Amino acid sequence: MLKLGQMNCLEVYRMVEFGAFLADNDEEVLLPRKFVPEGTAVGTKLDVFLYLDSEDRPVATTQTPKALVGDTAFLEVKDTTDIGAFMDWGLDKDLFVPFREQKDRMVKGQSYAVRVVFDKVSGRIFGSSRVHVFAKKIHEDNFNAGDKVKILVCTGEQIGFNVLINNQYMGMLYKNEIYSPVKLGDKLTAYISKLRDDKKIDVSLRKPGFFGIIKEKPLILEKLEEAGGFLPFNSKSTPGEIEDNFHISKRVFKQAVSNLYKERRITITDDGIKLNK
Repeated sequence: MLKLGQMNCLEVYRMVEFGAFLADNDEEVLLPRKFVPEGTAVGTKLDVFLYLDSEDRPVATTQTPKALVGDTAFLEVKDTTDIGAFMDWGLDKDLFVPFREQKDRMVKGQSYAVRVVFDKVSGRIFGSSRVHVFAKKIHEDNFNAGDKVKILVCTGEQIGFNVLINNQYMGMLYKNEIYSPVKLGDKLTAYISKLRDDKKIDVSLRKPGFFGIIKEKPLILEKLEEAGGFLPFNSKSTPGEIEDNFHISKRVFKQAVSNLYKERRITITDDGIKLNK
């Protein structure tokens, strides 16, 4: 069965002047000549993506889209019209996002998180920036705190970023959990920091617990080396001072410093921390 909006492994059924017809049991689809790889012959199997051409007929391409049906990707608007926007998703034919599927009115040249959707009624493929509508609303106890996940940074809020977790769930990455630059469209590794009572999910870019602390120890030692062996920061420093200078929370800083002190690698003084020889 041919699967629109997905990659299909199909066999060349017959060659024609304008391309090759690929078959899957009793169904066939055209692969236009410009996409037919050199050396292709009847019986050759090809991995192709299936979509609809300008006349809504199924057609194959060896181009690889930036997202399949069911995926969400950060795509740039190539053009806008009075009916919607056209996104660059890696194919000759752009992905259409109707006005009704735009969370905010799209602007040419800007990029947005877009879900690729297959409409079973019309048989058409379209895009939607209303990513939250298609995401699962609750975590359904599929996660545990500390689980490693993949996130796509979708939209910004005053308190942080809305992110798509494992291409399925919406979550929140709060500003106070960010200690290095993050921008819209970033694909990052994150960790589940909290499963809230309302079944929503908070994530962090730092691995929780002891291993998260270990990761920061080399940073503190490196900064001590660069500063000649002394830094004027300790448990008395404000959270803002720690964040500005180390890009980590004060809690993580204190735990890492305590660990380094126990290893006798640093000395804690009233004025700061000192690297032991």
